[in-house]
Order: sequence, then structure tokens, then C-alpha cells
Amino acid sequence: MKLFVVGYMASGKTTFGKALAEKLGTTFIDLDQYIEEKSSKTISQIFLDLGEEGFRELEKEYLHDAVMSEPDAVIACGGGTPCFFDNMEFLNQQGITIFLETSIPVLISRLIEENNKRPIMAGKSDDEIRQKVLSQLCDRLPHYLEAKMKWNGDDLNSPQEIDANVENFINSYPSLFR
Repeated sequence: MKLFVVGYMASGKTTFGKALAEKLGTTFIDLDQYIEEKSSKTISQIFLDLGEEGFRELEKEYLHDAVMSEPDAVIACGGGTPCFFDNMEFLNQQGITIFLETSIPVLISRLIEENNKRPIMAGKSDDEIRQKVLSQLCDRLPHYLEAKMKWNGDDLNSPQEIDANVENFINSYPSLFR
């Protein structure tokens, strides 16, 4: 079974996905990390070299590659992955999509805290980050809402919260995970 974790940047997709894969005893793939390993470039470098459009084309190629590389896996997608081309439709055809819905204040707080780690937010002021989140989330939300499942990503701040969150998720879908 393939599980795809989608949601806005800093929603906790990697944190949640990695813990979920560990709990399920399956492979975990962070799509951004996968792209960096396969291309031998950082996401920031790809953005600089190819622009966002070029990055999105490469992202789609590597998404398909990652999906085909493992029979069972939890894959944490990039924040924009479901929003371009037919990626969300593809994810829904290939497995179970989980929208990790995280509140706007939590997203903003996390992004301000890790400001220069994300190409789209690099060098932005706190106000600019707030505006970008509000604007981009409005555009991306319809794509995220196409996911087959929805789960809250607010409480992923400590190992105990992460474990409890993942355990609650698994227990909420007993027919799927038992």
C-alpha cells in the first residue's frame, strides 16, 4: 500500500510521514530529499537553475519515479506537488492520500522559525511570510482537499506528540491498518 502525505509547507508532512512509516514498518520517502539525491542538487539550486516551472516538471518526473520504486511506502510530497499538472489525480490513483491540515497560525509560526530553509520563503520578512501563506494556501487548498483522508498536523512538536498523533491516526482507520 502507498500512502501520500500532502499539505502546505511546514505542515509536518515529513515528520508525520516518517513516524507513520516507522509505525507501519514500511519505507519512507521524502519527495524533496528524493529529488535532491537523484538530481545531485538542492531544491534551492534547482529553483535557481530552472525556475519554479522547471522545478515542477522535474518534481513530476521524480514523483512518478518514486512511486514506481517501492511497492509499499509512505511518501511525503512537497507542498506544491499536488497543485501542478495532474499530480493529485495521479496520487489518488496510486494509493491513499492524506491531507495534513495544519492551522494557519501554526504554519506561519513554523515558517518564520525556519525562514531561510525554503526557497519560496527565503529572505522574506515575517509579514511577507504571512501574506505568502494566506495567498498561496487559498490557491492550493482545493488541491489538498482532493485527498482521500484529512488529518490535523498542529500537534507534531515533540516526540511524544508525534507518536500519539500517528497512533491516533492508525487507530482511527482500523480496517486500513490492522
